[in-house]
Parts: sequence; structure tokens; C-alpha cells
Amino acid sequence: MPVRRTELTCPGHSLKMMAKAAASDADEVILDLEDACAASQKLEARRQVIEALRTLDFTHGKVRAYRVNGVDTAWCYRDVIDVLEAVGDKVDVVVLPKVRTAADVQFVDTLLTQVERACRLPVGRIRLEVLLETAASVLHAEAIALSSKRVASLIFGVADYAGDVGARDFRANQEALFYYPRAQLLAAARAAGVDAIDSVTVQFKDLAQVEADARHAAQLGFDGKWAIHPAQVPVINQVFTPTPAEIARARTLVDAYARADADAGLGAIDVDGEMVDAASLVLERKKLAVAERLGL
Repeated sequence: MPVRRTELTCPGHSLKMMAKAAASDADEVILDLEDACAASQKLEARRQVIEALRTLDFTHGKVRAYRVNGVDTAWCYRDVIDVLEAVGDKVDVVVLPKVRTAADVQFVDTLLTQVERACRLPVGRIRLEVLLETAASVLHAEAIALSSKRVASLIFGVADYAGDVGARDFRANQEALFYYPRAQLLAAARAAGVDAIDSVTVQFKDLAQVEADARHAAQLGFDGKWAIHPAQVPVINQVFTPTPAEIARARTLVDAYARADADAGLGAIDVDGEMVDAASLVLERKKLAVAERLGL
């Protein structure tokens, strides 16, 4: 699985914006055919996304993704078929919004398989990232996460979720107001062994707020966060990247525990006044895994 610290979304109708996103330091770029495109722009945006995937250089080996419209719209099936028949070999992920049940994911999974077979693409290579942004999707989070082997991550969509449940404002005090859906998403993602990605910070020019939101997400256990402007990417990347001190500390704890087990059969040890056991090493090993995948 690739590292997904930042997932930068950009409007599918603007080749200029997509080019800027492709050249950014985001781990993943999502070309958006859904909320970023008005109804009058949907068909032209689809053509622009095909052109972007065909011609742009997605630097740093980033994940190439695009977001289709929801399965209950008139555009979804053509978003899948037209784009993948044209440039399926250049797509790593399809992002599926407005999911309500596992059946929504399974429908798109079946459609992807049909396109892959028809186009002689490797079946199952194209992954799915699923947006949980409705009350129904949060309640069905575990079933959705386990609905397909293609699922690579669950993503929390705070704006649509707030609208669906009738919240009056989703910009302030997000930590308290939306703790439950985030915790539910995290538990489902971990149970399924997939990534958990936090929602956007809509105050895209307020980088201090972006950093605060990212740190809260990281503290909860999220693997990364959506970005809606290239300026947000360096801030989010920094928060979700283990520091040299954290990497060194993790290696010290893991190595000390291994030595204690081999030398004396100890299951819990004291390292600089801190009790270390198998449970406390889970987080340390995750830091080392992220660092290894980033080449640190």
C-alpha cells in the first residue's frame, strides 16, 4: 500500500489546476468529477480528466485517482466506463462518493471488473477509496470497508455528513462535533486493514488551522488528510511524517524489546522510565513502516 499522507483534490474541468496538482508533493492526486464540477460541466470535465491522465506527468510516483459521481446519479456509470476505457492503465484509484451501503461499492467493483476484462487490464489492480459522508455510510462503515478487496481506504467527508445529519456548522469545533463518525470510520478501516483518511479543512488559506486539524487527525490514528489547495500539502505532509527523533526512538524501543525477549524472555521492559510491551510497540512499528515506505 502506498503512503497516503496527503490526498489533493482538484476540479476535473480545469487542466491548469490538474497540472498544478500533478506537479505537487501530494502523495495522491484526485481529479474530481463530482462536487467540484457543476452539472453543466460534467461531460466536458470527463474529457478533461482523460486528457490530464493521458498527458500530465504525475511527479514523485504519486497515486493517480479520480472521483466519479455517486451511484445514484446519471453520470456515475459513464464516469467509470469512459475514463477507464480511454486511460485505465493510467488510473490507480477510483474514489467513490456518497456511499450509503456495501451494495454501492459492490456495484462499482463489478463495473470495474467488466471494464478491466474488456480492456485487457489486470483485474483488481484499480483500487477503490470510499467516502463516508452520510449517516447511513457511518452506520454501515464496517460492511462497506469489507465489501470489496479493491477498497484501499475510507475517507471522512465532513461537509456532506454535516448536511446529511442537519448540523448547523461544520467549520468550528469539529473535534467534538464529529468525533463519533471519525471514530467509527477508524475502527472500520482498521478492522478491514485499509487506510483511514480525514476530511478537508475548508479554510484553505488558514494554514495554522490546517495544521491543527491534521495534528488532531494524526493523534486519533488517521493515516492522512484530504487537501483542497496545493498550499496545504506541505503542512499536512509534515504532520503525518515521522520526525528523525521519532524514528530513532521507535527503533530504540523495538530493538530493546527484541533483545529483552531473546536474552531473558521478558514481555515488558523499562526503557528510560517508560514501560514498553507488545501493545505499545504497535504504534512504533507503524512509524517505522511509514518511514521505510517514504525512504527515510
